[in-house]
Amino acid sequence: MYIDKIKMQNFRNYVEQEITLGKNINIFYGNNAQGKTNILEAIYMSAIGKSYRAGKDREVINVNKDFAKIEISYAKKDRDGKVKIEISNKKMIYLNDIKVKKISEILGNINIVLFNPDDINIFKDGPSKRRRLLDIMISQLRPAYLYNLNMYEKTIEQRNNYLKQIKFENKNDEMLEIWDRKLSDYAEVINFYRKEFVQKLKEKIEDIHKKITNNKEKVRIEYISDFTDKEEFFKLLEKNRKLDIIKGYTVKGIHRDDLKLYINENDIEIYGSQGQHRSAILSIKLSELEIIKDEIEEKPVLLLDDFMSELDKERRESFLEDVKDTQIIITCTDKLELTNENKKIFYVENRKCRRKKYRLKK
Repeated sequence: MYIDKIKMQNFRNYVEQEITLGKNINIFYGNNAQGKTNILEAIYMSAIGKSYRAGKDREVINVNKDFAKIEISYAKKDRDGKVKIEISNKKMIYLNDIKVKKISEILGNINIVLFNPDDINIFKDGPSKRRRLLDIMISQLRPAYLYNLNMYEKTIEQRNNYLKQIKFENKNDEMLEIWDRKLSDYAEVINFYRKEFVQKLKEKIEDIHKKITNNKEKVRIEYISDFTDKEEFFKLLEKNRKLDIIKGYTVKGIHRDDLKLYINENDIEIYGSQGQHRSAILSIKLSELEIIKDEIEEKPVLLLDDFMSELDKERRESFLEDVKDTQIIITCTDKLELTNENKKIFYVENRKCRRKKYRLKK
C-alpha cells in the first residue's frame, strides 16, 4: 500500500499544505522545529485515530486557529480510500467521506510502522510504554482489540472510583463483583490478542535480530501477565479486594502486563547498552512490518522520524535494501545521499514544504 496525498489545514504549524508523495522513498529535510515531524504525526493520526505526541487532540490545532483538518488519500491493492479528521471542540473522523462513530472503524485502512526517536527508551522506561507499544501494533490488525481494551480501562476507572467510596464512605464491597466479572471478560479477549501477536513477534524477531547484529546477539521476547484464564483472573481480583480498598486502586490485572526482552539471556532493561536498545527496537519494528505484510498481503507505510541520520552510509543502504518495495517517509535535518534514485525530496522551512529536484551525483 502507499499514501498518495496529504492535506493539512491549521495542523500544528501548517496553515495550508498539500503534499503528493512518491510510491517509494520520500525524504523531508530541514532544520529542527520547522514541521517535519508534524507530517508524520498527521499520517499517524489518520491511521490510528490519535496522536503519538499530543496528550489531547486540541494540542494539534495551530495556536492562532480554532480548528484543524487532516486528509490522507491512500491506495491498497484492492481499493483506494481517504481518511479525513476534523478537530475543534470535538474530533470527527470520516472514512471515504462517511462519518464514523468509533476510532476502531478506521483502523486497518492505513497501515503504518513508525520509528520514533523516543522508541529507543521503551525498554528503559516503565511497563506502560511497552503496553502502549503492544496496543498500537495489535490495534491496526485487530480493531476488536481496541474496543475491549477501552472497555477494560473504563471499567478499571469505575472500579477504582468505587474502591475509594468503600474506603471513605463505607460503601458495600460486594458491589465489586459486578466490575470484577466485566474485567474478567474483557481481560480474556485482550490476553488472547496479546499472546497471539507476541507469538508472531517471536517467530519473526530472532532471524531479523541476528541479521542486524551479524549473528552476534540472540534475542528473546517474553510476555508477562497476571492472566491465566477468566475464572482465575476473577479469583485474583477477589483475593486482592482488601488490598485494593486500602490503596484505592486495582493492584493486579492485565493493565499491569509487561513485555520483556532479553539479549543473550540478559534483561535489556538492566544490562542493555544504548546500541543494544537501538537494535532491539529496530528488530521489533521490522518484525511488525513483516507481521502486517503477512496479514494484509502488502507492505505497510514505513515512517522514519529522524532515524536514518543515526546510521552510517553502509547500514543505511543495507536497511533500505531490507525494506525495498515499501513506501518510506523519512524526516532528517540534512538531505540524505542515497543511491536509490526512486525517491522524492522535500525541503521543510518556515511552515512550508517544497519539492526539491534530485540530481544523481556522477
